[in-house]
Amino acid sequence: MVKPFIPQLVYIEPKALDYPLGVELRDKFEQMGIEIRETTSHNQIRNLPGKNHLQKYRNAKSTLVIGIRKTLKFDSSKPSAEYAIPIATGCMGHCHYCYLQTTMGSKPYIRTYVNIDEIFEKAEEYIEERLPQTTRFEASCTSDIVGIDHLTHSLKKAIEFFGEKEEAQLRFVTKFHHVDHLLDAKHNGRTRFRFSINADYVIRNFEPGTSPLEKRIEAAAKVARAGYPLGFIVAPIYIHEGWENGYKELFEKLDASLPEEAREDITFEMIQHRFTKPAKRVIEKNYPKTKLEMNEEERRYKWGRYGIGKYIYQIDEEQDLRDTLEDYIDYYFPQAKIEYFT
Repeated sequence: MVKPFIPQLVYIEPKALDYPLGVELRDKFEQMGIEIRETTSHNQIRNLPGKNHLQKYRNAKSTLVIGIRKTLKFDSSKPSAEYAIPIATGCMGHCHYCYLQTTMGSKPYIRTYVNIDEIFEKAEEYIEERLPQTTRFEASCTSDIVGIDHLTHSLKKAIEFFGEKEEAQLRFVTKFHHVDHLLDAKHNGRTRFRFSINADYVIRNFEPGTSPLEKRIEAAAKVARAGYPLGFIVAPIYIHEGWENGYKELFEKLDASLPEEAREDITFEMIQHRFTKPAKRVIEKNYPKTKLEMNEEERRYKWGRYGIGKYIYQIDEEQDLRDTLEDYIDYYFPQAKIEYFT
């Protein structure tokens, strides 16, 4: 059972205490007896505890930085949304394949931003710019936001902020089941609550530190009963021995547990396993014993944005994965919408 995340060490940027949430979090962690240090900026954090790289990496993953988001320009978040809304960065999970390992680089600690009202004001500007079109915001591009929200409630505030915006929608995805505090949020159906799901083999071997599949599915059922539109991301879709059965069992478990009210409006997004050369180096450094298969010769190369190409499955393998999973979805969830396969 994965317990809700509690940091072992907390850093606070001084300006964070100019915001009510910064003061609230400092007081909360003081009462919990957690060590709190001050830092002028997260970039100045040095000397995280640990004798070697692996210890330092693990300790960083249990370190929380309370700061402010200085850059209020939102990144694009295709294909799932128009913009990424920056509420937090970093994740306490240890998924071997995660792209955050390369984007976070040598700073894999978790950061939460306390200037939440300024972030919402900027979101409002983006909404106004695109009227009368609906603008979708993704809250989990740089973190698993649900994983820390029992401490910060920033996501809950965001859900209620977007709940009042007819021309906007919020989306996020999680591998954690700690959703109870979000069930009574006034979402007005404008937040799509998505769960990352996978075959048991993938979760067991490559997703340590996250909630087990059964707990994610239980949480999805709770979320559906609370009236949220529901979605699932099947990622990374990974070829392993018996993968057809592994993914079939996944959809069988989902089918057995989801209430009827969830099935009217349910989405699936599917992402095949991919890696870049820089990611492979970082993964092998952070998880030297990983069983994750990253053999460039067996993959095909696909040019990516910013000139960094990625290695994905061969065309016939990709088609086999796509056909198999789409067949399962059509069989078990005929009313569902498949948003994309990539």
